[in-house]
Amino acid sequence: MSNSVSCWILQCVKSRAVYLRGQRRLCSTCCCPDHTAGRWRRRSLLSCFSQKDAKRGIFNSRHSVRNSSTQEVLQFQLSPVQINNVLRANEQSTRIPEFDGKGVSSVLRFESNQLPANSPIEDRRSAATCLQTKGMMFGVFDGHGGYSCAQAVSERLLYYIAVALMSEKDLQEIESAMENLKPVLPILQWYKHPNDHNYRDSASLYVDHLRVFWQELLSNDHGEGLGTKDALEYAFKRLDSDISLEAQVPLDNDLMKNTAIQVAFAGSTACVAHVDAEGIHVANTGDSRAVLGVQEEDGSWSSLPLSYDHNALNEAELARVRSQHPKSEENSVVMDDRLLGLLMPFRAFGDVRFKWSKDLQESILENGYDLESLNIYHYTPPNYLTPPYLEVTPEVLYHRLRPKDKFLILASDGLWDMMSSDEAVKLVAEHLTGVQFQERVAVGDRQINLGQMQSLLLKRRAKAVPSLDLNAATRLIRHAVGTNEYGEMDQERLATILSLPEDLARMYRDDITVTVVYFNSDLFKRHEGHGS
Repeated sequence: MSNSVSCWILQCVKSRAVYLRGQRRLCSTCCCPDHTAGRWRRRSLLSCFSQKDAKRGIFNSRHSVRNSSTQEVLQFQLSPVQINNVLRANEQSTRIPEFDGKGVSSVLRFESNQLPANSPIEDRRSAATCLQTKGMMFGVFDGHGGYSCAQAVSERLLYYIAVALMSEKDLQEIESAMENLKPVLPILQWYKHPNDHNYRDSASLYVDHLRVFWQELLSNDHGEGLGTKDALEYAFKRLDSDISLEAQVPLDNDLMKNTAIQVAFAGSTACVAHVDAEGIHVANTGDSRAVLGVQEEDGSWSSLPLSYDHNALNEAELARVRSQHPKSEENSVVMDDRLLGLLMPFRAFGDVRFKWSKDLQESILENGYDLESLNIYHYTPPNYLTPPYLEVTPEVLYHRLRPKDKFLILASDGLWDMMSSDEAVKLVAEHLTGVQFQERVAVGDRQINLGQMQSLLLKRRAKAVPSLDLNAATRLIRHAVGTNEYGEMDQERLATILSLPEDLARMYRDDITVTVVYFNSDLFKRHEGHGS
């Protein structure tokens, strides 16, 4: 393999700053101590290359480096087969039965994939059919400060939503079964990849708190269940409250106790879509994103956002955060586009370091925990004056599905850091239709002859890479990682980025999780024909 990409990687590492596609700065130096910066600064490709890293011998790694008399050269070798094995290790493709038990399914199938940068990966994903109510749910969860919070939320949140949607009659049946030690009606049908994890040791605690949740719903005259928007918002808030509570109450099991504290002090964004026969509700907390792929009557494609990123680039979100604190804190609440100068998303599960009072944090962390083994650092964020600074409340958007709405892309920000919504929709549309959509040849005001035009067309054709993937999520990941600054798929770049050892990989990209949901357009045509 040529040394050009290897030298580029080396130069970027030395300068500690790299600009990838879209001219967005994805890796930067930081002046915070390693224990704060490495844990709470933006996990999106903003990892520090610190003295600690040097001591671990990144530049002496047998996986990646050889020395020369003039310069250090990083060398990587991945064959096309090896590249595909890496990209497809976490692929999932699931076709949904036409009838989901409650009627015709609005979802035909979904395709999902994950590419880790962290080891272990901090992203999680979920997909399930609601068995006691109508619809399906899909979620993408982007963890930071470790994977613990994303793991817990991915296992639990869909249950909380499903319970909030259920009628009082169905909840009473479940409560009666629990009370009499009889089999409980299944709430969700999960669709899991073999690599998806479970916190089995905490399952009993999770069930106990879910039961308390439905008991409270029953005591509040639950009727036919909450509307979808209210159910989503209530479930998000209640689960985050339970995560906080579980870290504070005494637990007999040490493993369960340690897990609870790890979950609470780590954090996770969440983007969840509930799809029924008529429309989509998307509940978003943080900076993962939901984008709809729309095909117009003329065959053209466009993207429709179904969520908004909760970070400093969202002016309304920035104003919301600042408005919740005194005027004297206006310049310290958000610094360097991060909450208190540390955290990029402005909404998240867990992250009690940005929610609890200082006294509560100290009383919990000084209660006999081995913080080092739990990978938790005892420190207070700077300018921590009027907590809470962070909340979990989701922004819920509803979209009534139309025949021209073909698919939904849910993805963590590891994808959106490297690709726009329009680019993602175009790639999935090409995958779906088998037609490659090419840019028009631009000649400006130049006068060109037929030979020059042919040359331009040949160059454009050379950029068109036939799809190598049967899974649209994999296609998106391949292009996110492998497309160069000229918008071309660069196999050398792809091989090099995928070959980076874990200490370096985190500096160039984030964990990426993508789920693509395909809709049953015929169902929406029927609804449209009946005027519903």
